[in-house]
Amino acid sequence: MSTIALPGEKVSDQSGVSGKNAPKRPPINEFDLAQIAEPVTRLVQEIAMRDLMPRFRRVAAERKHDGSVVTEADRVVEAALADALPRIVDCPVLGEEMDLVSQRQLWANGEWFWCVDPLDGTANFAAGKRYFGISVALMHRRRSVFGMVLDPNRDELFHAHLGGGAWLTEKHAAAKRLKVQPTVPLADAYLEIGRYKRLGRLQSALRAHAPCRKVGQIGASVLQWCHLAASRVDVFLHAGEHPWDYAAGALILEEAGGRTATLTHDDYWRGDADAMWEQSVIAARHPALFEDWKRWVRQHV
Repeated sequence: MSTIALPGEKVSDQSGVSGKNAPKRPPINEFDLAQIAEPVTRLVQEIAMRDLMPRFRRVAAERKHDGSVVTEADRVVEAALADALPRIVDCPVLGEEMDLVSQRQLWANGEWFWCVDPLDGTANFAAGKRYFGISVALMHRRRSVFGMVLDPNRDELFHAHLGGGAWLTEKHAAAKRLKVQPTVPLADAYLEIGRYKRLGRLQSALRAHAPCRKVGQIGASVLQWCHLAASRVDVFLHAGEHPWDYAAGALILEEAGGRTATLTHDDYWRGDADAMWEQSVIAARHPALFEDWKRWVRQHV
């Protein structure tokens, strides 16, 4: 797999490590971003087939120091991505299973980096439930410029690049562009929620008088973002996500015409490293629905 040379720099060697005196990367252009999709697609599908799915229902879950679930599959998939992605675009990889110090340093100081969730929905994976995915994003100064999410159970691949639209490739079908679909009133909307127990006053408000017709929790944030982009659900609320949870999905949603904010801030990509390390989500698939949803949420925070 060859490395894509970004504008104004030379292709690195196959080690995936840039020299100390390597020039800083200028902004990627749309042509370069479009080139990334094919090799990343091949890579992610290959890793899912080789390293992820053979472990489904065959690995035990463990608890990390923060109480979250991890399996051998998470670690093996992340190692494979960390090895191969720098050969596509030569920059570091920020992964969910890295140590916290390395994660925070790269997040705060990285110019260009890959951001990966090797297995989102690990609890589902460990329990034998088919709601999990792999997420890969390329970020520039904490702003996603390319994102891809694979649902290996439905053989669906979502991807987007900044300014280039969002696309869904289903099994044995050509890629189709995801576009804004007609909206519904908030009262008829389908809401997906993440980290329900951490929503505080919002949890009570939703229990007392949810403004939506249906509420779901599939337990895999990267798929929630993509189902929103594909208009399978209408609105999304999450108490707090790390970069690997939203890096690909938020871009895919926005390129599909959806909107996103946090509980307190309208600019989701505001660039504040500390604030963005774990940030809440208010999102909707349609701009008009987004305004109604955001208004209701902020009235009940």
